[in-house]
Amino acid sequence: MTLQVVLADDHPMLRHGVRALLERHGVAVVAEASDGRTAAAAAREHHPDVAVLDIMMPLLNGIDAAREIAETCPDTQVVLLTALDQERLVTEAVSAGVRGFVLKTQAEEDLVQAIEQVSRGGFYVGGGVSQAVVEACRAAAAQDRGRLTPRERQVVQLVAEGKSTKQVAALLGITLKTAEFHRARVMKKLDVHDVAGLVRYAIREGLIAP
Repeated sequence: MTLQVVLADDHPMLRHGVRALLERHGVAVVAEASDGRTAAAAAREHHPDVAVLDIMMPLLNGIDAAREIAETCPDTQVVLLTALDQERLVTEAVSAGVRGFVLKTQAEEDLVQAIEQVSRGGFYVGGGVSQAVVEACRAAAAQDRGRLTPRERQVVQLVAEGKSTKQVAALLGITLKTAEFHRARVMKKLDVHDVAGLVRYAIREGLIAP
């Protein structure tokens, strides 16, 4: 059977190139997305074999989109497109259910191999992302899920992207009071006192690009 994939990246030219690559290898791209929230929705709609996600995307980054996909579409595996300087995010990605890591600088065939391998229930680690690091992260993931909950990470990303509390509430489908509660709780947990502090945290944790 033809493998079905949802492809998400906020750069249209990169998406176009990856789609052409995958289709040349007989992989069907059933949906494209330019942000993590749309990617998660596309996965819920199409239930693809694999979701290929860029790690840095607006509204919802690749790691948190992977977590949503794992929760709502457990049969969909996730391959994350990363950069060399994002290896430190592997721990969080593994805990979110990501099963494949491919550097954007790797050969085209590596992405195809990653998709095929994770679709069979395997785990793929491309060059530049140490297998030893991933194994260590898998062992540590159950013990250290990070200081923030997935919802709190979403709030941080949206605030750091410049969204108002009212916009955060609308995007997450929660009440304004709940959004205000999450924001206040996050700031208390992180011991930051302004939006600039949240932005610095978001950049440091890879939720948004500098």
